Order: sequence, then structure tokens, then C-alpha cells
Amino acid sequence: MEHQHIYDKQGKQICCSLEEKINKKTEHHSDDDGHDHDHSSEEKSTFQMFLPAIISFVLLLIAIGFDNYFTQSWFTGWVRITWYVLAYIPVGFPVLKEAFESIRKGDVFSEFLLMSIATIGAFAIAEFPEGVAVMLFYAIGEIFQTLAVQRAKANIKTLLDQRPDEVTVLENNVAKTIKASNAKIGDIIQLKAGEKLGLDGELLSDTASFNTAALTGESKPDTKAKGETVLAGMINLNSVCQVKVTVAYTDSKLSKILEMVQDATAKKAPTELFIRKFAKIYTPIVVALAVAICVLPMFFVENYQFNDWLYRALIFLVISCPCALVISIPLGYFGGIGAASKNGILFKGSNFLDVM
Repeated sequence: MEHQHIYDKQGKQICCSLEEKINKKTEHHSDDDGHDHDHSSEEKSTFQMFLPAIISFVLLLIAIGFDNYFTQSWFTGWVRITWYVLAYIPVGFPVLKEAFESIRKGDVFSEFLLMSIATIGAFAIAEFPEGVAVMLFYAIGEIFQTLAVQRAKANIKTLLDQRPDEVTVLENNVAKTIKASNAKIGDIIQLKAGEKLGLDGELLSDTASFNTAALTGESKPDTKAKGETVLAGMINLNSVCQVKVTVAYTDSKLSKILEMVQDATAKKAPTELFIRKFAKIYTPIVVALAVAICVLPMFFVENYQFNDWLYRALIFLVISCPCALVISIPLGYFGGIGAASKNGILFKGSNFLDVM
């Protein structure tokens, strides 16, 4: 694979191609010690995310069945209300909590508030199935969003985190294999030909050649002399060499690059910044219009029924919720960064996608 840098018109580096063949490590398969978890841990995590939605869905189906097909005398009144409330809580409580937290922080008009008003309003007019269903669909959408972000981060980490889990250190001239995360500053690492360096350090051997593609995108050999700095992720190409550890495992340059790219979405593109500003104006207007839909017909419509117009106002709230804008735009950029990283290209921020 040919490795090359990409620059914008001002000559600033936008992204760089990295080597395709990498160690299979992801954020969800590795712990702080650098050890791999089995796949069941990720599956369990995904299952736990869907569990509230599954519980809510099952309870909702049973309730709808009793309402329409298996009419039972006991499934009325407070029993029916309580059942729907229990179906609502697994998916609704997290959203209500987010709405409360947003209000406490001064962000009153958020999508969490809109969903809370709409679903609680549905319960207020006895439209229990719709209240639960709307929140259930919203919760499922949130789960898929989270999974997409996690997958993008995992792609980035898989691409970058090429540090070996173990390193060979010399203790009293005796080679000993230890966890890379347990190596201390001042330890002497013995690096054989073809091995990757696990920590940043200072070269003690006279000379050594390294493949630095993991850090620079350049696959050509880089010869280092005694006393020069060598970095985690570099591959020793020739004879055995010795490196003195100068930086802790978690503070290596590769770790910093990984952190920078995973936080790349902090660098917002103009489109994202516009959507944020737009949502802050749009959401209060939607709430005001929903109130108007509910109240104003009182003065113009004969046989005004409060429940009917409140129902219409709640429908308006749900369909006008700016989730599609405030979620899909940032998620689109993040997905782009993740997809690019899977193909060996690193973007330093969403704004650079627009530059491209």
C-alpha cells in the first residue's frame, strides 16, 4: 500500500494514509492493561443497551393485546394505567432525566423536553399506547446512534493502536517478558527484528532502522542513531536493538494521536455549527406553535374539545422534533471519520471533511 499525506490549499496536513495491516484491537475489546476481552463482552454490552427497549416492547405488545384482542375485565382502570406506565419507564425515564438535566444546565428547549412533553401529554389524554410507542421508537433510534458512534471509534482505535501487549525488558542482562503497561520509565527494552516498539524511548544501540508508517504514513525505513527518540508503533527492521523507556505507556505519542482522532468531532464543521444555532431557535418556536395549536382554536372553533386539540398539538411536537437535524448531521460527519479510518485515512476533524 502506498502511503501519502494529503494537504489543503494552505499546505496544512489534513490527513494521512496509514498501513493497512494492523493488530485487531478495538476500544471495546481492550482494557486499561492492554489485554483483549472476548467477543461476548461486546455482545453483552449491546444486549444491555437494547434490554430496556425489549422490556418496554414486550409489555406494550401484551397491553395492546389485552386492549384489542384478549379483553379482560381486570385490565381496566388503574391496572391498565399502571401496566402502560411500567412499559413507559424503561425507555422514558432516561429521556425524562436528560430533559431535567438539560433544564438544570440552562438548555430548556431540547429534543428531550419535546419528547417528554409529547409522551406525558399522550398519557394525560389517555393515549397510553401511543405515548409508550413514541418513546420506544425514539429510544431505539438513540441506541442505533450510540452503536454507530462506538463502531466509528472502534475503527479508529483498531487502525491506530498498534502497540504490542507485551515487551521484553532486560533485568541484570536477563531478558524478561512483561506487560507493556507495566514497563517503567528507565527500563531497557530489547527489540528484535520485526517487532513493534511498545513505548516511547531513547535508542541505546548505535543505529537501527524502523518502519514508521503507523505514525507518519511513510513506509520507507527511517534510520535512527544512538540517543535519538524512537516512538511506540515503530517496527524494528534489522538487528536486535535496545531502547530506554522515557515515557509512560499511556502517554506515548501514539496514544496522543489516538486520543486526538477519537476527539476529532470536537472540531465542528460549519454545517454542524449552523445546525446547533438553528435548533436553538427552531425548538422554542415549535413549542410555541404547539401551544397555539392547542389553545387558539378555543376562540375560533365551535364545539372545541380540549383533548382533541391537545392531541393534535402533541402530534405536531413529535413530527417537528429536530432530532433528525441535530443528530443526523453530527452523526454523518462522525460516521465519515470512522469510515475513512477503516480505509486507512485519518481526519483531524469534521471541518477537514468539508475542506476535502
